[in-house]
Amino acid sequence: MSELLLDTILGNREDHEFHEKLHELGHHGGHIETLVVSAEDLPRRRFHAQTDYGTPCFIALPRDVSLTDGAVLHLTDQRAIVLKVGAQDWLRLQPLNNGALELGHLAGNLHWRVRFEDGCLLVAVDHPRETYLARLHGLEHEGKVKVLT
Repeated sequence: MSELLLDTILGNREDHEFHEKLHELGHHGGHIETLVVSAEDLPRRRFHAQTDYGTPCFIALPRDVSLTDGAVLHLTDQRAIVLKVGAQDWLRLQPLNNGALELGHLAGNLHWRVRFEDGCLLVAVDHPRETYLARLHGLEHEGKVKVLT
């Protein structure tokens, strides 16, 4: 099977126009394929992927176009391809004993994607979890960080 070039976003599955078309497609013998992309891959503009039906795809988007959950990437009378963002795994870290500055410094120097919630630093897990835990070992051993999840 040859690779399908996806170089534009037609709309979103939640848009009334596309919601109706996808509904009709599902009821009239066509199929809706899902292309799952991890959250960390959303900023990428060019990459290869495969749908849940096994269709090989090459995404090649212009710089001014952003992928979002529900993006309709392909639509014909027989098939649609809709993007689904996979769940992002987060490592929850609680700073202890004045360890917040050191934890923030470490996360910044390593360019970790972070967010804050309930006094904790959440780090997006884009690599094997063990990589993050190894970097945190010293702070955890010194009682400056507690790994919650």
